[in-house]
Amino acid sequence: RPRALNRLQVILQHLKMSKQTDSTAEVLLEKKGGAGIITLNRPKALNALNLSMIQQIYPQLKTWEQDPETFLIIIKGTGGKAFCAGGDIRAITEAGKVGDKLSQDFFRGEYRLNNAVGTCKKPYVALIDGITMGGGVGVSVHGHFRVATEKTVFAMPETAIGLFPDVGGGYFLPRLSGKVGYFLALTGCRLKGRDVLKVGIATHFVESAKLPALEKDLIALKSPSKEKIADLLNSYHMKCTIDQEKEFVLDEHMEKINSLFSANSMEEIVKKLKQDGSPFAMKQLETINKMSPTSLKLTLRQLREGASMSLQEVLQMEYRLSQACMKGHDFYEGVRAVLIDKDQSPKWKPASLEEVSDEFVDNCFKPLGNDDLKL
Repeated sequence: RPRALNRLQVILQHLKMSKQTDSTAEVLLEKKGGAGIITLNRPKALNALNLSMIQQIYPQLKTWEQDPETFLIIIKGTGGKAFCAGGDIRAITEAGKVGDKLSQDFFRGEYRLNNAVGTCKKPYVALIDGITMGGGVGVSVHGHFRVATEKTVFAMPETAIGLFPDVGGGYFLPRLSGKVGYFLALTGCRLKGRDVLKVGIATHFVESAKLPALEKDLIALKSPSKEKIADLLNSYHMKCTIDQEKEFVLDEHMEKINSLFSANSMEEIVKKLKQDGSPFAMKQLETINKMSPTSLKLTLRQLREGASMSLQEVLQMEYRLSQACMKGHDFYEGVRAVLIDKDQSPKWKPASLEEVSDEFVDNCFKPLGNDDLKL
């Protein structure tokens, strides 16, 4: 009897240890019941994705997709503040400055992962509790189910750092109703809680405190079909009454958004905003005036072209744009102003929309030959 107890203690000790060493990993990949679970585990960095996380998630996702014993995939973040606040921009900036390969490898790996999520044959459930921006949107929005909570904050704020709303933004943003995707992409507007559902980014809305129970129920489903998973998510969704009565934050502005952001060029959008003159239009104008003029032009074209492309074509186009941004000025200046020095006053080059030539924009979209993204 004492020996058995002793053995149990040794086993428990061992389990504890393996758990401890594991809990420091940046991404946890585990199988529970019929579910493959991806946990983004960099709470101090708001679970921002770095290359090593991407390189661990991608093969595991592909393995689970082929595994007859895995019926669904769940992705979530730790720390209670963020699902995933984006990509590890600082590392990419440092690499890009010195011409390091990371500035290619990161985008290549990230977009391949976005495509794997978008083409995943197993039901894919993203629990987007907390901040979900940039890269965090890329590993959630292309999946079958996106569960938002009252803590969810969604944004694609890339134009403020001299980038563009990538990770397949050119695919999902122009497919949102009306011109709201163009508005979100150009202004970096943040949406919170139920509004993330109302705009069409999330598919379900569940109270944050209920997510552990939901996860348990998802894991407990016996060989679940997409329909069974949808039924379970719907039942949680129906029971959630938080902010049920609240109107969609952009509701009263939708008509304006649809007319103002339907222009064919950035200059025209700016002109329309000025002519409109309403407090709403003036506020958007003020925001747009702070963004990188180059980013704005790339983004508008990215969305207009992406509207009729497949996800794969969009990701290939975005890879070309990412490499153009790595060779340019504004990305490094934007990251400096917003993330490093935090003086919030980037000096964009060129400094005005008029100075960003069509020829320059065209060049950013040109194929890269052998260096193109292969999916």
